[in-house]
Amino acid sequence: MADFIYNPVVMLPSEDVHFSDEELVFTEKEKREIASWVAKYPTADGAIMHALWLAQEKFGFLPPEVIRLTADTVGIPYSQAYGVATFYTQYYKEKTGTHVLDVCTCFSCQFCGGYDMLHYLEEKLGIHKGETTSDGLFTVREVECLGACGSAPLLQVTNGPFVHNLTRKKIDALIDDLRDGRIPPFVSVTLPQDETELGGNRRSDAEAVEGYQTPPVNGTVK
Repeated sequence: MADFIYNPVVMLPSEDVHFSDEELVFTEKEKREIASWVAKYPTADGAIMHALWLAQEKFGFLPPEVIRLTADTVGIPYSQAYGVATFYTQYYKEKTGTHVLDVCTCFSCQFCGGYDMLHYLEEKLGIHKGETTSDGLFTVREVECLGACGSAPLLQVTNGPFVHNLTRKKIDALIDDLRDGRIPPFVSVTLPQDETELGGNRRSDAEAVEGYQTPPVNGTVK
């Protein structure tokens, strides 16, 4: 049986602790940044999402000890911070690969071939959802709605750019690009009326523009 570290809120198996006491600290600059977020809200818990995001960027993921450190720094109970961290897909509770590929299989994407795309990606990389490739480059996850149902099926790359209107060909190109260190650009998907009224570009900060297309029916994504 694993040894346990006592904690008044949670018992953690010692083998599940990922960072030493020396590593598990925020810098003074990071503490000031978190304090500035706390000061913006009527109660401290309003700053927890900002603080967890900072912690994830610093430590790479959010195991229990990092969530506790963040909760203590913000000044809220561990249970409250844990509830936020485990609710949102964007917070990684386990160590991931360099690139996290989130494939949406919520209703719209599911209907339009999301599971086809997920299984194709699993087969291409030789892993199942929730796993990481042996070279540490890719983690594949099945996730709930990413909020772009009009361009289903959809994939998000490491909490960043979306790959809209996903196809096997787009997955092939994406994997090649990521292996070569090229991150996909931010793509603005236009609505039909935008193409007339705005010349097809509805955002001035878009790195690329993709025209609207009718999402495919499940089983027809190529």
